[in-house]
Amino acid sequence: QNTFSSLSLSLCISLSLSLSLSISLSVYSGLSQLQGSVEQVFLRCAEGSVEWLYPSGALRLSLSPRPSWAGLGPGVSSSSTPASICVKAEPQWSGAQLYLERDGVLELLVGDVSGHTHTRCFSFTPGERPALFLQATPHQDISRRIAAFRYELRGERRERLSDNSVHTDPISTEGACRPCNDTEMLMAVCTSDFVVRGNIRAVETDSDLRAAVIKVSATRVYRQKFALFSSTGRLTHSGEIRTLLSCGVRTGSGSFLFTGHVHFGEAWLGCAPRYKDFLRVYEHAKQKLQIPCTLDTH
Repeated sequence: QNTFSSLSLSLCISLSLSLSLSISLSVYSGLSQLQGSVEQVFLRCAEGSVEWLYPSGALRLSLSPRPSWAGLGPGVSSSSTPASICVKAEPQWSGAQLYLERDGVLELLVGDVSGHTHTRCFSFTPGERPALFLQATPHQDISRRIAAFRYELRGERRERLSDNSVHTDPISTEGACRPCNDTEMLMAVCTSDFVVRGNIRAVETDSDLRAAVIKVSATRVYRQKFALFSSTGRLTHSGEIRTLLSCGVRTGSGSFLFTGHVHFGEAWLGCAPRYKDFLRVYEHAKQKLQIPCTLDTH
């Protein structure tokens, strides 16, 4: 007979910087867990990682972030805004299966041996209480196994998921390649995880994510979440930005303003106008006192 107990062991770190973060690191061990037992765990941060050492029994992970939902972006509220959850198994994943639990139904996200690190995402609406269910798989030996994954909760921002199905795209494909209009361009400067000015050195392919990797040489880093762009000299930085292969990004001359969001430590492209085009739009809006936030363009 299954036993059911409750745990709340996540360490949540909140930082008050130019960006608000809510990140957790949760580590659990199945060595002291009874066979057939189910431990209840509450994940109260908007993003983080979970490690389950020597999986035994099962873990039910309730997604219960703090009311601010700081990691979902400015102005996002859990009570009124649709959101999405993404999980990504670590390469060493083994010893357990990860399910999405919704409305009493389990849907497999990651098998006993993941074999890949693809991201699995799903959306949910206000009032829904989805959970993740980790179930250990039986093994005859006692070799070390680790079921580890990262998760993110985020608002629907510019892209909207059309249904509640689980998908593998790191970002929504809807409108991902469409050029930003003037309003979106200005708002991207205010709400993006990174804002940099630079040029494209090269474009490569990430086969695991089915994405194009843009190698950027940045002459100005206005803002970045984590160390995405590292210094390569007194006035230059280098970094990588990913986007969908279908967008057909190619190496080209000229200076761009790159903006976007960070997913599982990787930069994903949002708006990327040529810098001269952004400057024209920005100065025009500034003269009309219609800029949502300021950017030092000098």
